[in-house]
Amino acid sequence: MDLWYTIVFTVFPYLCLTTFVLGHGYRYVTDRYGWNARSSEFLEKKRLFAGSVIFHAGIILTFFGHAGGLLIPQRVFDAFGIDAQGHMAIAFWSGLTVGVAAFAGVLLLGWRRLGQPRLKIVTTVNDAVTLAALTFVIGAGLFNVVFGHYNVLYSVAPWIRGIVSFTPDAALMRGVPLGYQIHVTAAWALLGFSPFSRLVHIWSAPLFYLLRPPILFRRRAGHLPPA
Repeated sequence: MDLWYTIVFTVFPYLCLTTFVLGHGYRYVTDRYGWNARSSEFLEKKRLFAGSVIFHAGIILTFFGHAGGLLIPQRVFDAFGIDAQGHMAIAFWSGLTVGVAAFAGVLLLGWRRLGQPRLKIVTTVNDAVTLAALTFVIGAGLFNVVFGHYNVLYSVAPWIRGIVSFTPDAALMRGVPLGYQIHVTAAWALLGFSPFSRLVHIWSAPLFYLLRPPILFRRRAGHLPPA
């Protein structure tokens, strides 16, 4: 059992992180023309807009929520007057809100892609696997929020911080419910799979457009030739 926990909660996360880093670097060097989201907007736009906005809003806020809630130790929250109970309450309601948005968004995207003949034809196996993986990871996380009610502050959170700081302790995951173990393991797997999918476009977010100087357009009236 100790070997099993070491493999799943120590070796596997670092294997996924290594694949994530090296895989993205290798793909950027060897497949720059394929470094995109392969958007199907030209085939269908209306449903894409709704699903994409809801999904991206939910998944981005979910990422920052996980980062803030799991990577910041509880003692920091205590210093700001937020005890463990208050922290968990914030995590529950914020996680429920953004989790529902992300899950609804990915379902809309999946329904759009698989429910329309023109889109279904251009959908690859990789696309289907990516959608299924996202649905599973988000769905498992949302299930834990709604039905789990487990305090992760003294188990999952320090384990995550240990992975990041290269001081992993797989024993912290022993008493964690199976649903949470499945969720974090699937999330690591998705992280390792991302360099080989359209998820590489996470690095192409147009953040620099916010700092780009505005482009001025001037219209000059044409002059008609003399009659």
